[in-house]
Amino acid sequence: MFHPLFVPVYVIFFLLYIHPSAFTGFSDENRFRTLMIVTLNLVFFPLISVLLLRAVGFVESIFLRTQKDRIIPYIASGIFFFWTYTVFKQQEAYPLLLVSFVLGIFFASSAALIANIYLKVSMHAIGMGGWLGFFLVIMHTNSMLMSFPIATVLLITGLVCTSRLISKNHIPAEIYLGIVIGMISQFVAFYVAS
Repeated sequence: MFHPLFVPVYVIFFLLYIHPSAFTGFSDENRFRTLMIVTLNLVFFPLISVLLLRAVGFVESIFLRTQKDRIIPYIASGIFFFWTYTVFKQQEAYPLLLVSFVLGIFFASSAALIANIYLKVSMHAIGMGGWLGFFLVIMHTNSMLMSFPIATVLLITGLVCTSRLISKNHIPAEIYLGIVIGMISQFVAFYVAS
């Protein structure tokens, strides 16, 4: 449910349907179209890439358990993330928050690719750190009271990261580094996009 591929859909859904002013003036049809663009480019295409890589034997498992298995999926996903950022940036109708969030996802996948050289950073922690970092960015813009959303994401982050430790998929350093990468990527992206 909280796989890192699905986090962007949850965040964009929040922006589209819960945030009071991010998509002011967008019709229901345009909001749905935006959600479908995000789902297609940030979920479907990266997922298909991993499935194709597994089918041709470039990765051992779709779960990407080794550092070697993660190299090509990081690169492929980064291409889709950057493409989506470029599409949203070129169309002035889309709000800055959306553009900066997608840029933050690209930054996080790029940082994860580099960190992957040294250790198997938790993709789940990167996703949750990005979610938390983006909600802190929204809080910084003073466009919405974020107490409850941030508390909710903190709880989910704790549950997801604890489950990754309990299942022995990661060591604590890989979890902490993932959260830091996700959060800092969103902060830098908002600064760059503004």
